[in-house]
Amino acid sequence: MSGSPPDVEGLGLADLKKLVLKLLEENAALRADVAALRAENRRLKGLKGPPSIKPSGMDRQTEAKPKRGSSKRRRGPKNARLAVDEDCILEADAPAGSRFKGYEDFTVQELVVKPRVIRYRRERWLTPHGGTLVAPLPAGITGHFGPALRRFVLAQYHQGQITVDRLTRLLRDLGVDISKRQVMRLLTAGQDGFLDEDRAVLGAGLETAAWITVDDTGARHADRNGICTRIGNDHFAWFATTFSKSRLNFLGLLRAGFEDYVINAAALDYMRTRQLPGPVIARLAGHERRRFASDAAWSAHLQDLAITARPAHPDPLRIATEGALWGSIVERGWLTDTVILSDDAGQFNVGRHALCWVHAERLVHKLDTFCEGQRRAKEHIQARIWRLYADLKAYCRDPTPEAKRALTRRFDRLFKTRTGFATLDRLLARLHANRNELLMVLDRPDLPLHTNDAENDIRCQVTRRKISGGTRSPAGRDCRDAFLGLMKTCTKLGVGFWDYLGCRLDVPGAPNVAPLPQLIRQAVSA
Repeated sequence: MSGSPPDVEGLGLADLKKLVLKLLEENAALRADVAALRAENRRLKGLKGPPSIKPSGMDRQTEAKPKRGSSKRRRGPKNARLAVDEDCILEADAPAGSRFKGYEDFTVQELVVKPRVIRYRRERWLTPHGGTLVAPLPAGITGHFGPALRRFVLAQYHQGQITVDRLTRLLRDLGVDISKRQVMRLLTAGQDGFLDEDRAVLGAGLETAAWITVDDTGARHADRNGICTRIGNDHFAWFATTFSKSRLNFLGLLRAGFEDYVINAAALDYMRTRQLPGPVIARLAGHERRRFASDAAWSAHLQDLAITARPAHPDPLRIATEGALWGSIVERGWLTDTVILSDDAGQFNVGRHALCWVHAERLVHKLDTFCEGQRRAKEHIQARIWRLYADLKAYCRDPTPEAKRALTRRFDRLFKTRTGFATLDRLLARLHANRNELLMVLDRPDLPLHTNDAENDIRCQVTRRKISGGTRSPAGRDCRDAFLGLMKTCTKLGVGFWDYLGCRLDVPGAPNVAPLPQLIRQAVSA
């Protein structure tokens, strides 16, 4: 409360109860602000935060129940899927007079892991012209460690989530003469092909996606707290670690490695939507130059037009740059009709934007109550949200115009409800203000209602952060992000990460794996 304290001497019992409830609500709001500040302080110091509140379970409890009598598909005999590499006949000590009745098969899966040292004796010839000719090394040999060993190192580190120290000890225990520095080089050096394919995966995903989900989490790099952003959907996943959590940074990531800025109709519309002053838009639209190949060229253009950073809101320099980045994205045909689904973090609010229902319901679930009336009001609202969410799921399976109109009316009735619980009423009004983004699914039934896939994907980055801390070099950061994205993309496309590494590293006998961008386009068109 602000100002002088109220005079409570003349208040009756009912007024005193109202005052106490009001003070409790304000105290809860202040406690929430203090908890958020403490969590941010812990994040900046790299400390662990308090345990998070368990989810309410709305998504799982509103799943369609399977019909009675439905039987699960049987897997069939497991041995039928195994290719036998060796038959070993075991003789029995049968007594005299026994008759041979064939064999009783017993299949065992075994794994052979052992070091192998190969010495390539390369022929050397002296040519008639006085030069020296040396026989080339086989495909996949780029150093003193073979492709199969390199595949093992990459798979153990990225998929097995093992640390470099433990991986080095494991290799030494297996008989490989290798140092920790050499393991680090195998993880980060000479991975340009993987980095290029990872960028191409993002481009193919943005080109073909009807929707994408986005999320971010903390990531340490160069002894600083950074942010790892995840972009993806059912067919791909992509990660990037930066030191910014701004919309400007997010738009830069969406360019998938390109560095240009474009002023076109989409860029100008973006600037108008973000309330950039008309004279600034006129200067950008009236200039003959529309494309800029680099940050330096774009910055020089802004200086020529006298567009500089100002403390006013909106900052014309920032909005103009965001618009030019959005113009570059749309110029390539990306995200023109793609819906970006997020947890309501402001930096993701670009293009056609939708919100996650699980995060919206979580705000109600985490709300503190202080009396029986507030608890009943919260439980009643939460139950209505669950029923609406279940019906939205049913609508996605069978959309009709009548159901769309009915769900829209139910949404308005629910989030315009006034319970008398002031904090809950303010929260409902806030959610109603996001009506178009929460009900985007009514126009696009193909959309998911949540960002669970993004949170599941980014969990591997959280695990890596807990196991190995952070990265130090730009190459280490880029390789960590790229291989996490490639591994998740392989899983979504039904490709074994082990097979993928074997194909890219030219391991003898490894199956062929088509480029992942090609597989993404095929999966979308199928």
